[in-house]
Amino acid sequence: MEVLLKREIVLSKAWCRLFGVMAFVILTSLGGYVRIPLPFTPVPLTLQTFFVLLSGAFLGGLGAVTQILYILLGLSGITLFTYSGSGIVYLFGPTGGYLAGFVAASFLVSALRKVASRSLSRTIGVFFLADSVLLAIGAVWLGVFLHISVFRAFLIGFLPFLIGDLLKAIVAASLYWKTRDRIREIF
Repeated sequence: MEVLLKREIVLSKAWCRLFGVMAFVILTSLGGYVRIPLPFTPVPLTLQTFFVLLSGAFLGGLGAVTQILYILLGLSGITLFTYSGSGIVYLFGPTGGYLAGFVAASFLVSALRKVASRSLSRTIGVFFLADSVLLAIGAVWLGVFLHISVFRAFLIGFLPFLIGDLLKAIVAASLYWKTRDRIREIF
């Protein structure tokens, strides 16, 4: 029985990578359905950033590809975005900058993965840095969209999300830290 449990089901790394990309597209989409609307901003708290960070950590450079694919599928009309949104209009809405931030954050985690793998605290730091970049890109676009100052955009598009995103970064980093050796074998 133990031999069966340790046996690889899929031997091709290419198939594993393809499965990983598709899984993270789905997880990022599902993360948008876990949302908490905030009364003072058009941007809800979601679980998407958790999966964005993990996509970069687990898949490396394919993590950013995953986020680009997620955006392209949403732009094509498939209702993947938060609030069941889709289409080009959604990209130019208040949360469009956060979508661009998904790609940047996943890429940053991927690029700093070796530094992050040295300790759990470094992993948390890299994840939180990437998440902060995501929030900054989103807040800048929110300011442009709402025609408000950079300071006001920071107050409603960045600051309210820091504590929740720090918690997501801690949990995601802990999950990655516990599974990193096995992930390297698979992908």
